[in-house]
Amino acid sequence: MSKTRLGFLIDFLSHAAIVGFMGGAAITIGLQQLKGFLGIKSKMFTTKTDIVSVLHSVFASAKHGWNWHTILIGASFLCFLLVAKYIGKKNNKFFWVPAIAPLISVVLSTFFVFITRADKQGVEIVNHIEKGINPSSVHDIYFSGEYLGKGFKIGVTAGMIALTEAIAIGRTFASMKDYQLDGNREMVALGTMNVVGSMTSCYVATGSFSRSAVNYMAGCQTAVSNIVMSVVVFLTLQFLTPLFKYTPNAILAAIIISAVISLVDYQAAILIWKIDKFDFIACMGAFFGVVFISVEIGLLIAVSISFAKILLQVTRPRTAILGKIPRTTVYRNIEQYPEASKIPGVMIVRVDSAIYFSNSNYVKERILRWLTDEEAVKGDYHTRIQFLIVEMSPVTDIDTSGIQAFEELHRSLEKRSVQLVLANPGSAVTDKLYTSNFANIIGQDKIFLTVAEAVAYCSPKLDVNP
Repeated sequence: MSKTRLGFLIDFLSHAAIVGFMGGAAITIGLQQLKGFLGIKSKMFTTKTDIVSVLHSVFASAKHGWNWHTILIGASFLCFLLVAKYIGKKNNKFFWVPAIAPLISVVLSTFFVFITRADKQGVEIVNHIEKGINPSSVHDIYFSGEYLGKGFKIGVTAGMIALTEAIAIGRTFASMKDYQLDGNREMVALGTMNVVGSMTSCYVATGSFSRSAVNYMAGCQTAVSNIVMSVVVFLTLQFLTPLFKYTPNAILAAIIISAVISLVDYQAAILIWKIDKFDFIACMGAFFGVVFISVEIGLLIAVSISFAKILLQVTRPRTAILGKIPRTTVYRNIEQYPEASKIPGVMIVRVDSAIYFSNSNYVKERILRWLTDEEAVKGDYHTRIQFLIVEMSPVTDIDTSGIQAFEELHRSLEKRSVQLVLANPGSAVTDKLYTSNFANIIGQDKIFLTVAEAVAYCSPKLDVNP
């Protein structure tokens, strides 16, 4: 996919969608840690990720009794981790405190369980971990057979979902650390990891939310941290796995919970609400989709709402009636600048979008509706509307449907004895107006560089009779 440069697809994940997704994913992952935090047996805990299923599973297991030893260990070290994070935030000199806190927690909790044999009291521990890395599984890979097609379909779907989740996570941390994210490079990285990983029967690799959160909380600054982490994991698998036998699951849950808490950015959600209500809907759609259904559905809802917003903006572009700012030759939106005055006998309209088949009819109908409304107003003008000036500087492009709409607009205006004048069309638009012969239809002398020049052309020709 990197060869086809499909990384642009990640641009459809808006900031609002990512804020909602990250908040929902943080809560979802935090809830999943309740199994280890409360000492719930795996067979009694749901494999689903939605909040309803998780909480139902949690409370259903309560009748069998949560393990208070596990809760005590988890709560104690969670408090320790949160205090360490607070200390690091308050004083930059102690940045190393939250960085080393998870390691201290693992060592102390493991030692505590070992000397007290808390595992005999129902505290869930890691137990035996196989030493070494997975053996090669290259001989188990087949490129033919009945499962090839199914594997390809699943692979494409899993790849897109994995990329989407990785980008959603990566963008959040990129904004925190102020660096750029390249979608195509992310595709190359994920693809390479999964191709190599498939040779040793690894899980599908994607942007790990919990690991990224822990990495961020530890203060890691560059990708070298991943190299160090890989070396440490390798050495641990080779030589140190017996030492983790008594590590309680509660401490692992506490580390992840402490890491994801700060990723629920409610302040960003409040700001999104104040700025753009449609963005807030996308944010909440992603949040509730992740929390109540699944990560994939949450992302799908967010992207769908973002697409709907794009379609709405494309099909219903902003338009404005312009007036003259006193003592200047500047023309601005009369709603934004109340002091701007209309020109008697002239209506000036600005279209703030490219004009395509998707919005050309709307633009034409909107202009005609405004013209009808202006003509219906009594007392505002000393003369009827005789010229319609369309300010086209924001119109970056126009297609055949747009030109057709302008031709229909021109014919409608002629029936009303109103002349159409264009101001400041861009070079691409101008070329198409001349190529389509529309410039000759309205008259080449009615295309001007500025609105002021267009008004100067219209003013001497106005019939000022009431």
